[in-house]
Amino acid sequence: MAIDLPPVTRALLVANVAVFLLQQAVDPFLVVHAALWPIGPSPYGDVPGFRWWQLVSYGFLHGSVAHIAFNMLALWMFGGAIERLFGSRPFALYYFVCVVGAALAQLATVHWFTGGYYPTLGASGGVMGLLLAFGMMFPQARVIALLFPIPMPAWLFVILYGAAELVFGITGTQAGVAHFAHLGGMAFGFLMIQYWRGRFPIKPRRILMR
Repeated sequence: MAIDLPPVTRALLVANVAVFLLQQAVDPFLVVHAALWPIGPSPYGDVPGFRWWQLVSYGFLHGSVAHIAFNMLALWMFGGAIERLFGSRPFALYYFVCVVGAALAQLATVHWFTGGYYPTLGASGGVMGLLLAFGMMFPQARVIALLFPIPMPAWLFVILYGAAELVFGITGTQAGVAHFAHLGGMAFGFLMIQYWRGRFPIKPRRILMR
């Protein structure tokens, strides 16, 4: 139950749901101003385009009930375990690094692969970072995918999921899904964990022991 979750995971769940409800009340104001828009001149007169705060704010918006339900389910499944392992402050830092990293990846690839001008929204970048962390920290834990209910170790699930996202992104499969944002969240999460483990020349103040 959400009441048993550690504080940052619980706060993220509440914030995402609250913003989604607000989004329904003031639509399309939040999408216009807080979703992640591509860098460059906006072709729409009522859309101001990219603003720096969108690197974070987009992660609290969602396009549908199914969209937020899937992301919040994943946050509930993986967030608590990772927050208890990392600690609340490092967990919050890690989550938002993944959110921003996902946004940067999306901005870098959206025009390259689609040439379109459309908003990106959703907590998937942060959630994918949590999935990556779960696979690295608890590699032998059993995970069951919703579409393919076959138990498999977390490390294998993460690799297969990441490979699928890469293929979908390159081929343009599943249009409307920010595959490169998902990959960006995973990539920045991996770099953050490797940094905490002391794998870079600049040593961190806190190193994960696992």
